[in-house]
Order: sequence, then structure tokens, then C-alpha cells
Amino acid sequence: MQALKLLSFCALFLLCSFCVQATTEDAKAKAVAKQNACLGCHAVDKKIVGPSFQAVAKKYANDPSAKEFLKNKILKGGSGSWGVVPMPANAKLSDTDVALLTTWILRGAPSAN
Repeated sequence: MQALKLLSFCALFLLCSFCVQATTEDAKAKAVAKQNACLGCHAVDKKIVGPSFQAVAKKYANDPSAKEFLKNKILKGGSGSWGVVPMPANAKLSDTDVALLTTWILRGAPSAN
């Protein structure tokens, strides 16, 4: 019985640790999006100038190359994926920030509200 309690505690602890890490990463990603004017054209759940982050996540949900495609789109900009309005390049972003943003967007930008 004691071993089961210990195992349950450990599982709960790991789950909580994951949730805290995800929340921290989400907050960092939102801050990067804000600092780089991403939120001027994109929202979590509605189209502004560009598509919502949730729409992007849905469109690329089953695409194994989505992460690389979006990293490239963020860094180089472009048009055609969502219409004729071009997305400006964000070439000054670090690889870490681009990876953080891409992962967050593909998850539907949780905790961004």
C-alpha cells in the first residue's frame, strides 16, 4: 500500500512538473510573440490580418514537416499560404525563439488569452 502511495505521488509530481514547464514555455512564447509584433496580425482564436494561431495549428496538425515549414515562414516571411497579404520576415529572431514560437503556435497558442 505504501509503495502504491509513493508511486501515485511520484506520478502526480511529474505531471505537475510538466504542467508548470508547459505554462512557463507558453508564457515565454507569448512574450516573444508580443515583442516581435506577431500579435498585431495574429490572435489565438480569430483572424486579424493573418490567420489565428488555432487555425494554423489545425491546418498543420497532421503535417510532419509543419515545424520546419513554419520556422521558415516566420524567419523569411512570404505569402500564399493564407491569402495574398504577405507576412513580413522576422530574420532577427534567434533559433531558440523561432523554435519556441513554432511549437507554441502548433499547439494552438495555449495560455495566450
